[in-house]
Amino acid sequence: MADTWTADFWFDPSCPYTRVTARWLAEAARVRPISVRWRVMSLSVLNEHRDDDPEGDPEGYLWIPARICAAVQAEHGHDALGRFYDALWASREQADDYAAGFEHALVQAGLPAGLARAGTSDAYDGALRASHEEGFGLVGGDAGTPVLAATAPDGRRVAAMFGPVVSRVPRGEEAGRLWDGAVLVAGTAGFHTIKGPPEAEIED
Repeated sequence: MADTWTADFWFDPSCPYTRVTARWLAEAARVRPISVRWRVMSLSVLNEHRDDDPEGDPEGYLWIPARICAAVQAEHGHDALGRFYDALWASREQADDYAAGFEHALVQAGLPAGLARAGTSDAYDGALRASHEEGFGLVGGDAGTPVLAATAPDGRRVAAMFGPVVSRVPRGEEAGRLWDGAVLVAGTAGFHTIKGPPEAEIED
C-alpha cells in the first residue's frame, strides 16, 4: 500500500521488556498502516567486551536464541523471523524448559527444526553481528534492545530510537497514539533522549 509506513524492529529474543514492545508494535500495526520488518540484535554482542556482565549470563546462554534468530532471518527472511519470535515466546510461556522449546517453536513457525542447531554454532555469527550493527548503529550510545526505526511511505527514514520500553501492552487506539508520539518525538531534529520512571513489573 502506498500509504504504509515501515517499522524496522531490532530485538534480542530473550528480553522480556522487548517482547512487550514487540506486542505493542503488532497491536499498533492493526490500527495504523504499518508494515513490520523483524530483525535480530544481540545483548551478547552488545556486552561482549565489557568487564562486567549486566545480563548475568556467564555461560553465554543468550547467544543461543539470538543465533537461531539470525539463522532464521538469513535463510527465511523477516516475516519468518517474526513468526519464530512469536512461537518462541509461546513455547517459553507453555514449558518449564525454555531450551527444549527451540525446535518446537521453529516447527510452529513453519520452519525447519534443524535450524535449532545454529544456536550452538558460530555459523551465523557474521549475520548476527551485521544485523545487530545495522540497528545499533542508528542509535548507539547507551542504547540496548529494542531498536525501532520508522520509514515514511515516501521512503524517508523519519525516526530511529531505542525503545519505547513499556511494561504493559497498549491496545487499540492507545497503541496507535504511542506509535504516533514515538515517531514524532524521535523524528524531531536534534532529538536525543527521553526517559520515564523506573521500569515497572511487566503486565500481561
